[in-house]
Amino acid sequence: MIEDLKKDVERLISVYERTKAENRRLSEELQKCKDENLACKEHIVELERQIDNFRLGQAFRSSSDDAGAKEKIDGIIREIDRCIALLEG
Repeated sequence: MIEDLKKDVERLISVYERTKAENRRLSEELQKCKDENLACKEHIVELERQIDNFRLGQAFRSSSDDAGAKEKIDGIIREIDRCIALLEG
């Protein structure tokens, strides 16, 4: 009877230790996945910024003369001023 009880306790301890180790491994794996996810999100933000810069550059390059580029810049400034006025009002 006591021997059976000891074996049962040893089995329970063994199961507990295995579960504890598995929990630790899964926690580490989850943290690794979270870190990778964060790195991917940061990379996406950087790529979107590069795309925006590229599009802006393309818009200015499409103008064949300086007057066209100046006109586009003036239009952008007017749009920014309009947005600021809306925010203030």
